[in-house]
Amino acid sequence: MPEGDTIFRAARTLHRALAGRVVTGFDARLAQLARIDDDAPLTGRTVDSVAARGKHLLMAFSGDLVLHTHMRMNGSWHLYRPGERWRRPQTSMRVVVATDVILAVGFDITVAEFLTAHALRRHPALRALGPDLLGADIDVSAIAERIRARGPETIGDVLLDQRVVAGIGNVIKAETLFLAGVPPFAPVDGLTDARVIRVVEVARRLLTENVAEGPFTATAAHGRRTTRSLDPGAALWVYDRSGKPCRRCGAPIRADRTGLDARVTYWCPVCQAE
Repeated sequence: MPEGDTIFRAARTLHRALAGRVVTGFDARLAQLARIDDDAPLTGRTVDSVAARGKHLLMAFSGDLVLHTHMRMNGSWHLYRPGERWRRPQTSMRVVVATDVILAVGFDITVAEFLTAHALRRHPALRALGPDLLGADIDVSAIAERIRARGPETIGDVLLDQRVVAGIGNVIKAETLFLAGVPPFAPVDGLTDARVIRVVEVARRLLTENVAEGPFTATAAHGRRTTRSLDPGAALWVYDRSGKPCRRCGAPIRADRTGLDARVTYWCPVCQAE
């Protein structure tokens, strides 16, 4: 599933390409979008902005209309010039927002809807989101308190709960806990305040570094880098490295499934000992 840094980069790229341009065409393979477009056509509107909110992407148009999408596991947005060959099959297309010089194509998107500004403010999923770690004004202590409030739940599961803090996915979770030296199955109420704050600080740093534009911009496997290595094969510390030696201590990386979604968690039993 795309994480907060991936969605942030996608929104930034879409905003640069589309903001200020007039929509010249719209197509959707999702019934809920087609119905709304019949009543309030998108063609002729101007793209005002594209922004990320946690793992949600919001494309705002003139005339009080916002296209809200969530990528879930496999969704993605691509940009193409008119007539350019798509890198994904036509059958995967779900949404196309066209301008005179660029097309934004949403592939395999399952969550998509048009909202007014009023509906956006009242949207249950968006209203329930915790603080976005890529937001401008982040209170680390307040986020740590939100995590501490989850008591006996494991820290790994809490970090994935977007109602607690928005933007962390399975990769950043695993890498954050490794760098913070915290075992993923530790109950939150068994961690000190200092360790929880450390987790928040590391998660924010990793997400921020992975949206930065520079020599360490994420280009490796899984779309992100958490080590400082430029070797694509050494981009991550523990994620997807089950059985391989820890890059720090050499112990075999372990993996297990956890949570309601049975997401695979990776950790080093030595570097992340209790």
